[in-house]
Amino acid sequence: MMKNEIQEIFARIFDAPAPNVYFAPGRINLIGEHTDYNGGNVFPAAITLGTYAVAQKRDDRRVRLYSENFSEKGIIEFNLDDLTYKKADDWANYPKGMFHFLKEAGFSIEKGLDVAFYGNIPNGAGLSSSASIELLTGVMLRDLFDLSIDMLDLVKLGQKTENQFIGVNSGIMDQFAIGMGQVDHALLLDTNTLDYEVVPADFGAYVLAIMNTNKQRKLTASKYNERRSECEQALKNLQEGLMIHSLGELDSETFFANTHLIKNELLVKRAKHAVTENERTKKAKAALQKGDLVEFGKLLNASHTSLQNDYEVTRKELDTLVHTAQQHPGVLGARMTGAGFGGCAIALVKKTEWSAFVKDVSQTYLDKIGYPTDIYQANIDDGARKL
Repeated sequence: MMKNEIQEIFARIFDAPAPNVYFAPGRINLIGEHTDYNGGNVFPAAITLGTYAVAQKRDDRRVRLYSENFSEKGIIEFNLDDLTYKKADDWANYPKGMFHFLKEAGFSIEKGLDVAFYGNIPNGAGLSSSASIELLTGVMLRDLFDLSIDMLDLVKLGQKTENQFIGVNSGIMDQFAIGMGQVDHALLLDTNTLDYEVVPADFGAYVLAIMNTNKQRKLTASKYNERRSECEQALKNLQEGLMIHSLGELDSETFFANTHLIKNELLVKRAKHAVTENERTKKAKAALQKGDLVEFGKLLNASHTSLQNDYEVTRKELDTLVHTAQQHPGVLGARMTGAGFGGCAIALVKKTEWSAFVKDVSQTYLDKIGYPTDIYQANIDDGARKL
């Protein structure tokens, strides 16, 4: 359906047919939040919501980009000879950064393109629409210009675009999940080494709900970088007595035996979250491998408690969704997912309770927050690809 829609959009905007359709999923993180830049594990999965693109080569060096999600911006245009960040280019800086870094890496992209984008990931929901666009652009350019670059290198260029082009100091999880995702599987990724395990995510009689606060958050404007620097300071303190390179190397026992090295109670809380959340990723993997969904649900709940109390990134909207979901009889566990300060939460919900769950959570959220939530089921999908 979306495939036909994006082709129709391209034909309408650029007045030409285009055969090449590409897709990159969004992602949810099952568990392991704010662990990636602390050298720990994350446990994400690609989802069936994502971004579609249709592209056609041009005979000149002009690149013309259009997104149906930002139709009011019209066509945004730049030239292959000037791939610098421009604030006025808005969302188009994400694909532009991929052009820039692929050319910088020595890949030959000598012709311009017309591209239409259309995504069904809610903007600002914390399901990683920006990384979806980056990897989508990567697979599109690889295909159209026959570039010999593997997916992992595209993933790294996506992160580079985010860090150096856009200016968000994020880890590699989003791009990794979107590039390397596998249908019905989650990825336990060690962000230090990029070693990863593919873990079956079979939820049996349960489904994953995505609950959108509909409170947008912009990462660059959020306290993301503040949390990161707090963890870096805690690590520096710990390094005065421990031979470690990241918080992800610590187990709880070692951490709690050495909290006296950290000079500030707030920093103790921040580091405690990073250490215990990292342990939860390994326990979550074991629970899913055993098919122990009750244990998996408990880990989701513990993760949210830590993000709320120790890392302080949840806010009223996320807490309302999560706590309401946790109290529902059909739910095994719930937590915020993504960076926090808005965005989305996930819950593991019994299929037979789905309608009641949606009704109850939606009503409570509307009563307490004053505007609606959107709730949908998440299915786990393959990574970025040509359709």
